[in-house]
Amino acid sequence: MEATRIRLAEGVHLTYLPARKFKTSLLSAQFVTPLRRETAGANALLAAVLRRGTVSCPDMGALSAKMDNLYDASIDYTVRKKGENQCVGFVASFIDDRYAPGGERLLEPAAALLGELICDPVTYHGRFVPEYFESEKTNLLEAIRSLINDKRDWADSRLLRALCDGEAYAVPRLGDEETVDKLQALKVYTQYRDLISTAPLEIIYSGSADLERVKQALAAAFATLPREEVRVISTAAPHVCRESVQHVEDVLDVTQGKLAMGFRTGIDAWDEDYPALMLLNAVYGGTTTSKLFLNVREKLSLCYYASSGLMKYKDVMLVSSGVEFSKVGQAQDEILAQLQACKDGGFTDDELEWARRSVVSTLMTTLDAQSRLEDYWLGQAAAGLTEAPDELAQRVERTTRAQVQAAAQKLALDTVYFLKGKE
Repeated sequence: MEATRIRLAEGVHLTYLPARKFKTSLLSAQFVTPLRRETAGANALLAAVLRRGTVSCPDMGALSAKMDNLYDASIDYTVRKKGENQCVGFVASFIDDRYAPGGERLLEPAAALLGELICDPVTYHGRFVPEYFESEKTNLLEAIRSLINDKRDWADSRLLRALCDGEAYAVPRLGDEETVDKLQALKVYTQYRDLISTAPLEIIYSGSADLERVKQALAAAFATLPREEVRVISTAAPHVCRESVQHVEDVLDVTQGKLAMGFRTGIDAWDEDYPALMLLNAVYGGTTTSKLFLNVREKLSLCYYASSGLMKYKDVMLVSSGVEFSKVGQAQDEILAQLQACKDGGFTDDELEWARRSVVSTLMTTLDAQSRLEDYWLGQAAAGLTEAPDELAQRVERTTRAQVQAAAQKLALDTVYFLKGKE
């Protein structure tokens, strides 16, 4: 697809995605900052607090009224992890000008409101409004604590923390409960000032407006954005595999065990072999036609579910499975046996083509949803990559069986995590 990335100001870049097939326009503004335990919670919290009000719209009621005047536009805050970077900001969605009543222009006021949320938040004596701060702090703590309620996600997150212990990738995107609980309003406001001054700002636009008009709207919206010694976006450091496999266990009141396994892939998103890794993942466990699904789950009934997934901007792959406590050893052995089959080339031409169709279809459907496009291009920007989804799909189409087998042979088991019941 056509995509243009340009520099707007010091440390501010725009990814321009012209599109006339959507009835809405999307405008995203995301600060990209290194993922660190000491700042992750503060960054996640300040995003929520900023959404509570601006100088001209000091509360949620005023903000809602402003967006209602923009024909029910929406602006949501986001906190995401892309590689070893934390991306914090807002995504606005509003009617594309071609569909606005009376030919009204909505890009400019929507951009202005987005800029005001970031540059002109409502404050009280040089810090965030206390009631807003305390309310959002409580919400963030509840969100962090609630992660344990989904045992599958909890097992995967525990695996990642053990697998990447000592690396930035181990830091949760929302921070941790201990750090967030200690946050004070003044400290978070100081963190906010540092973030908007020094963190690279990635802006993404998708809609029908021409590039020059988008540039002018953004220049006006972010005219007061401070820029001081802007940092360079860093890419994730390669994961160094352990000499011997690490085993980690947790005990909780659960009736179904969760077995999660972490592998070093030796291939990351910057590597020319990444399409082969994508296909390998689809053959191995990334689809309903994969070896883990058809053999470990369906044929042998060793797991309630079994799948694999890539961490695109970190060279690791996770296998997630739900197992009976008594079958965990058998399940682990069979999961590794299916990977060995991939390393030995033990997959049919049909299996490879089913995987190829799945990967290509997923990439191409990205072009049909603005939210997916925004998330894709934010990840690419945070990783320093410029390849479009359809260009990556073309590389997947050209990938050979030998390349997929070679990608499989690079995988090495690093960490095994098991969540078992108290009995």
